[in-house]
Amino acid sequence: MRTELMVWGGLAMVLIAAEALAPGAFMLWLGLAAAVVFVLLLVFPDLPMIGQAIAFVGLGFAAITIYMRFFRHKERPSDQPLLNRRGEQLVGQVFTLDQAIVDGRGRMKIGDAFWTAEGEDLPQGARVRVVSAHNMSLQVRAVD
Repeated sequence: MRTELMVWGGLAMVLIAAEALAPGAFMLWLGLAAAVVFVLLLVFPDLPMIGQAIAFVGLGFAAITIYMRFFRHKERPSDQPLLNRRGEQLVGQVFTLDQAIVDGRGRMKIGDAFWTAEGEDLPQGARVRVVSAHNMSLQVRAVD
């Protein structure tokens, strides 16, 4: 087998395998471009190296353009958009302060995590409603 065929076939396999290790759909399309150059060499065995390189670059650009235009924005919306946003899941819920809010900052335990509570000064044990979240800080208001 010709060396060029082995190079393009190997490059195609490496790029497609790399996509499995680092998903993002970018290397997959370059791997497919390399596979098409491999097939082109089977059909046109005398294709010069510059022609192979031009075909790979052109096919790579075309494949990535097709991906960006038709497939990139086809992701389905999540049925749990707040799955990894724990603070935002707590908005609207009522909790009890573990530590009083003094000078705008206090603390409360929710589940197994301690959260900074920010808002108007309130005594320990006060019931508060979470109105917004930022990182590990929750903005709270007293429950009437």
